[in-house]
Amino acid sequence: MSRTGSTTRDRSRRPRRGAAPAGAAAPVTSLGSRRGRPSRARSPRRRLVVVAVGLSLVVALAAWVLLASPLLEVRTVRVDGAVALSDAQVVSVAGIEQGTPLVRVDTGAAAGRVAQLPQVASVEVTRGWPGTVVVTLAERVPVAVVEQAGTRQLLDAGGVVFDTITGDPPSGVVPLDVREPGPDDAATTAGLGALTALPDAVRNQVTQVSARSADDVTLTLTDGRTVRWGSAERTDRKAEVLDALLDQIDEGTLDPASTLDVSTPDAVVLR
Repeated sequence: MSRTGSTTRDRSRRPRRGAAPAGAAAPVTSLGSRRGRPSRARSPRRRLVVVAVGLSLVVALAAWVLLASPLLEVRTVRVDGAVALSDAQVVSVAGIEQGTPLVRVDTGAAAGRVAQLPQVASVEVTRGWPGTVVVTLAERVPVAVVEQAGTRQLLDAGGVVFDTITGDPPSGVVPLDVREPGPDDAATTAGLGALTALPDAVRNQVTQVSARSADDVTLTLTDGRTVRWGSAERTDRKAEVLDALLDQIDEGTLDPASTLDVSTPDAVVLR
């Protein structure tokens, strides 16, 4: 006997709407695909964090090496150019202690302290990696000696009084007779200008320079002859003329004279 309706059993066997047909496999979502999406979103942030941490470590290490590591600390202070001064004197005045991180050495302050030494004309302090500080200086060169109140002092070509002596002056240093020796004294400047303008052969014959004023400079030679120099004007020309005069007198082409007046170099007077 046929039936046109459906029973409860038949209805229960029908697939639910949206459900997979009987016998068909259910769709599967990959676990990796579900986790991959959020992982790809977080990956650049993680790399940035790793890079930032790495850079911080590098910076910290570099700072430690420069500021605290014994690898870059002062082990030697070298002095170049000292003649009258000893290396120990210069190092002591520079005040650079061994063991100081090289980067922390104040080279300007050290140079300033060394420059206070009267004998120093110029100084430069530099770092020599990995553990050396170099003090390079130029000492003043004495050209004249002055005597005041029983004290004898050396002057450089600029008129700076920088040292006191008790014995004989260094070779080539000439006595200078001025009232107020110093770099700001016009008479001192004129006298030293005359002395330093002379050729070596003539300068070696000078036993004294006297400058009563900036316009009245006189030189005394080893044989007692006197050279009236006059003012500081045309110094180079006067030195040239005096050299020629002495050569001519030595050769016998000019008569000897006790006084050679080159104060007006184009009109020389011999007495």
